[in-house]
Amino acid sequence: MELKEVEKKLGYSFKNPELLLQALTHSSYAHEHSAEKTKDNEILEFLGDAVVGLVLSDYLRLNYPDLSEGQLSKLRSAIVSTNSLSSLAKKLKLDKYIRLGKGEEKNGGRKKKSILADTFEAIMGAVYIDSCYETARTVLQNIVKKHFKKLPKNSFLINNFKSALQEYFNQRNLPTPVYRTVTEKGPEHEKLFTVEVSTGDKVLARAQGHSKKSAEQKAAQKALKKLLKKKVTMINEEAFFLDKEKVEEKI
Repeated sequence: MELKEVEKKLGYSFKNPELLLQALTHSSYAHEHSAEKTKDNEILEFLGDAVVGLVLSDYLRLNYPDLSEGQLSKLRSAIVSTNSLSSLAKKLKLDKYIRLGKGEEKNGGRKKKSILADTFEAIMGAVYIDSCYETARTVLQNIVKKHFKKLPKNSFLINNFKSALQEYFNQRNLPTPVYRTVTEKGPEHEKLFTVEVSTGDKVLARAQGHSKKSAEQKAAQKALKKLLKKKVTMINEEAFFLDKEKVEEKI
């Protein structure tokens, strides 16, 4: 029944359900069930990474013909990032069905973005093996269209918050923003970091995240919104886009 539920969310029925089961099997589970010769999803994830990259590169090329290679690369990076793929995995509720070892389960593995993103890629690899490239492309593109509805239709600029903030200060010959971890709380598998970003003696913003990288991006996001005094549309917690026609000053 669980496999059928996953298939329904994917919009694809496996001819070989064992492939889907393998895609949902983390190495920690396979290790604990080695006597049963249980296969983990690492090889499928390896293949799925390539499938996802190719499908989305082609999708973006066709849907955004006016973007430069650099902008297409930034957009693809935003969509295939661990943050975005883990978000897709959650929206498909894959976190409910991943098979984890007892230790990984205890350590909060079901919430780890890396595990969720790898599982999503493994499933795309499994779809490819079970069918063909065209089918995998259709399945993935339908998921992207459904869950990335905020992607712009017209000409736009895309960046991640930390890079954009640094560009803002570099172009004005101002001191480069510096990030400092203020506090670090919680158990090892669920730490909460508080980070502040400053330039010179001035603190620009402070934010929290479950990793230093996440907290830094959120702090940069807050700082950038204050400095630009305009709304930016988020793709994920790292990346955003601005309509070119509404950009009043270069960042």
